[in-house]
Amino acid sequence: MEPTRILVVEDEDEIRELIALHLKREGHEVDAVASAEEALSLASGGVYDLLALDWMLPGASGVEVARRVRKQASGDPAILMVTAKAEAEEIVEGLEAGADDYLTKPFEPSVLIARVRALLRRNRRSGAGGGRPDGGLDGRQNERDKQADAPVRLGGLMIDPRTYEVKCGDQPIHLTPSEFKLLFALADSRGRVLTRDGLIAQVQGEGVSVVGRTVDTHVFGLRKKLGPCADVIETVRGVGYRVKTDA
Repeated sequence: MEPTRILVVEDEDEIRELIALHLKREGHEVDAVASAEEALSLASGGVYDLLALDWMLPGASGVEVARRVRKQASGDPAILMVTAKAEAEEIVEGLEAGADDYLTKPFEPSVLIARVRALLRRNRRSGAGGGRPDGGLDGRQNERDKQADAPVRLGGLMIDPRTYEVKCGDQPIHLTPSEFKLLFALADSRGRVLTRDGLIAQVQGEGVSVVGRTVDTHVFGLRKKLGPCADVIETVRGVGYRVKTDA
């Protein structure tokens, strides 16, 4: 994996040093700070590819840091919440604030590294600006890509993979990258049931050790944001989710 620049925000010295150590061993450039104020000051420059962010911080919560980074920072870094808060409502709050993934303490270092790899892969594929390079593709491949990138309409819901724009009627809906990818995966497979494991592979990245509950919390937050258009997503008990064929 190409070296990237990561900001670790954690007020407990031992945990901060542990996270930074494992990331450095992967070849990443790592800065590590202990407060929300330091994090916001550094992140505002837009030099980081990823933030590993604790919830409980001096000065402001990690949720508030994530929210402000999404509004103020350039570069659109991936955000991984690393926290002991593990209730579904708390996970949803973190994701809605702008986090892309959520890792609960205590954690295995191998899982941390897998999550970071998956988030960085996802950002590279999206080009950090939503674009998809055309170089090296033949005409037929270009045509397939154009069809794949066409906006998807499900009743009053519009999903545009080229611009990462989502609207319910005329109302814009602001989704995290994880939420957008989950919604588009469901929409692109309209009528087919996608299992939790299948969605995990598409949203989190292959090889990441997560459980079905992670997908459930993403869907919970996604439905909340979709408002009147939320009923396009159906739960198939014991299996996963699908988008209605008549949407």
